[in-house]
Amino acid sequence: MSGERYQVVIVGAGLVGAAAALALGRQGMRVALVERQPPSPPDDAWDARIYAVSPASQRFLERIGAWHRLDDGRLQPVFRMDVAGDGSGAIRLDAYEAGVSRLATILESGRLQSALWQAIEADGNVALHCPATIESLVRNGTSTQLTLADGTALEAELIVGADGAASRIRDWAGLAATRVPYGQSGVVANFECERAHRGTAFQWFFDSDILAWLPLSGNCMSMVWSTRSAHADALLMLEPAALAGKVRAAGHDRLGELRLLTPAAAFPLRLIRVAAAVAPGVALIGDAAHGVHPLAGQGVNLGFGDAETLATVLAQQRRGNCGDVRVLQRYARERAEPVQRMQAVTHGLHHLFSDDRAAWLRNSGMKLVDRLPPLKAMLVREAMS
Repeated sequence: MSGERYQVVIVGAGLVGAAAALALGRQGMRVALVERQPPSPPDDAWDARIYAVSPASQRFLERIGAWHRLDDGRLQPVFRMDVAGDGSGAIRLDAYEAGVSRLATILESGRLQSALWQAIEADGNVALHCPATIESLVRNGTSTQLTLADGTALEAELIVGADGAASRIRDWAGLAATRVPYGQSGVVANFECERAHRGTAFQWFFDSDILAWLPLSGNCMSMVWSTRSAHADALLMLEPAALAGKVRAAGHDRLGELRLLTPAAAFPLRLIRVAAAVAPGVALIGDAAHGVHPLAGQGVNLGFGDAETLATVLAQQRRGNCGDVRVLQRYARERAEPVQRMQAVTHGLHHLFSDDRAAWLRNSGMKLVDRLPPLKAMLVREAMS
């Protein structure tokens, strides 16, 4: 049985899947996007999910027509980042010193999701199937038959799995994933601050924990506290004032009194490695293709890099089948190095700061880096890419 024919069907319309659909649609490709439920319209409340979008990702979102749909009043540039170890080690990364306008832009997940969705609907280049769930997937020669629960049949040269860390597409394609749990959870919450943050992001390493404060507009900040799962559960049980006091003390009172704006939530931390991100007729992007520790805040930027690279590679393949594994391997090769590098850095830093025996090494290393402007400029360029 044949159905609606497309070059690419993307499963999962989260941030990365929606961005990939927009990018491919703007290349003139026949694209469909399958999603279980549409995003909720944003309201005035703060979203607990916050991302630090790199300048490279911002340029990509500008090109696909999503960035200008964001509310400027809810965007916060990061001009400086102060990182402190558990001893005397510290690093300061400064946009002005590096000769750039900003290190990143902090924004809310829900607002970016809404902007991407609006851009898809305005462009009209992507066939939306939402709400929709997949009933079956059958690979037949050079195409895949995808049947939705309502009976709709889609036929595609390429299925793109953008359906998250527990990807059904990855499992269906037999692309094995290795999960390494860190035994930690990331506790997230947003706070109003007594003192101005002036566009500074803070990060502290202590007692095997990592505490990050990301500046939000309106003199607010978003916290990500990576900590042992038992401690994370204890933090979630605290009353708002008590949690604000704990967070204030852990951050050495840098921003004065804190007032909780959103209920605290937690998510498990784990490293996800996928041996191969492609197979005949299948490509993985975003969390379906990799998972990294949030200490560097680069997970969503890696995903946008996947979407941009896949769109570029497929656009260069104007003739032939999009699902040709030889074409898809070009995408996989281009993404392998940045993904593996980020996983190695974040995994290594996690172990370095969770080992008490390495205290002298890590603090001495931070002091050394802070005294070497060329090395700091290199770190800034890496974070912006």
